[in-house]
Amino acid sequence: MEGLIARAVSKTYRSQRGPVRALDNVDMTIAKGRLFGFLGRNGAGKTTFIKIATALLRPTSGSIQLFGIDVVDRPREIREQIALIPQEAKPFYQLTPREHVEEYLRVRGLSAETAKSRADEVLAAMGLETYQSVPAMVLSGGLQQRTLVAMILATEAPFLFLDEPTLGMDPFARRQVWEVVRRAARKGSTVLLTTHYLDEAEQLSEELAVIEGGHVLYQGVAEALKSKVRREVRLQFSGGFTAQELARYGDVYPDRAGLTLLTTRSAVEELTQRALERRVPVNVGPVTLEEAFLTLVGRAIEDEDAETPA
Repeated sequence: MEGLIARAVSKTYRSQRGPVRALDNVDMTIAKGRLFGFLGRNGAGKTTFIKIATALLRPTSGSIQLFGIDVVDRPREIREQIALIPQEAKPFYQLTPREHVEEYLRVRGLSAETAKSRADEVLAAMGLETYQSVPAMVLSGGLQQRTLVAMILATEAPFLFLDEPTLGMDPFARRQVWEVVRRAARKGSTVLLTTHYLDEAEQLSEELAVIEGGHVLYQGVAEALKSKVRREVRLQFSGGFTAQELARYGDVYPDRAGLTLLTTRSAVEELTQRALERRVPVNVGPVTLEEAFLTLVGRAIEDEDAETPA
């Protein structure tokens, strides 16, 4: 049995400018027990898809099944199978991390003993032991986010939806979360992860999908997506060069720091020498999932489309 099967899922919103198609005939399959990355810019359709898959929103057309259960026809059964951390979630400021975890598990029907045991385990794994008795209102944003993620992972639900779970965390905390997410998948949970950190998606995802403009452009493994990039090397220039000047060497994309060039190995020596002569910082590295995303979508994952619902 598959974990998730989506068939021709579409969602149209009404707006002052007229109908907006947030999802357009999306087909997607996630194997049971898989750790699956779902990638796209803000406005690409990720959050709309998750809301439909978790029975929070009805599709305009199409269907989604989780473990063979139709999410529209049997929403109560779906909610017993899932745990969700939405991107906009906030903690209860007066509660401590331990209270968040234990109370949430009790609401889901677990015994007090099981709730305490799981809280002990997840708080330690997430690096929250030191803060377990501190009210959320005085915790940093990163610690508040860790608390929310701990709540969801402690459920050990069959299907976990993690929407930007490490947003606002420092690199060390992110890696702690990665290990707990991996452990959840090893225990048998199916995990759907959305993230703007493409290194995170590359580290965690056994398989992934890329959505843009409500269409799924790719589903498969990260290595196969990276192999679609025609170039071998990534160079990032912090000024000193124009896009027109670099275009003859390969594919040029603007980024926050300056320009990214995807090129061949043979061009690296010449370009790094010219950057040295101009005293321009340049970073050289292999093609990553970020460059594969750029090549597939044509824009960086940080670019937003304000006209389209998420």
